[in-house]
Amino acid sequence: MMEKLFKGLNKQVANLSVFFTKLHHYHWYVEGPQFYQLHEKFEALYDEMNELYDGFAERLLMIGGQPVSNLKSYLELTSLKEASGKEAPMVMAKHILNDIKLINTELKELLLVAQELGDEVTADMLIGTISSFDKHIWMLSATTK
Repeated sequence: MMEKLFKGLNKQVANLSVFFTKLHHYHWYVEGPQFYQLHEKFEALYDEMNELYDGFAERLLMIGGQPVSNLKSYLELTSLKEASGKEAPMVMAKHILNDIKLINTELKELLLVAQELGDEVTADMLIGTISSFDKHIWMLSATTK
């Protein structure tokens, strides 16, 4: 069961790394009337993902796992797709929304594993992330209507 937790956390390390890069791409390349709002939002999101990425990797180390730490491994494990190029601003926002929804679903599944193992610290970390992602889902859903 512990191996299942290690694999799930490693998948999230990969997801957060790929998402961090995708958010930077969108931050740099967003254009149009929503530029300022989206440029700022993408920056806030990649700052948050950077903290989560580091936190999940360090948690893995604390509980005896080994976080993946190279681009090849991230791309093999991630559930996400990389940015494809110069997407329109609202397409960027929709892609981010969908990525957050996907990660959030995986986090909820991983939460059950952590709770079954009695790993309340990891469970707490996952609950905090799920809560934050729920708010992002609400806000991005409102933005992309």
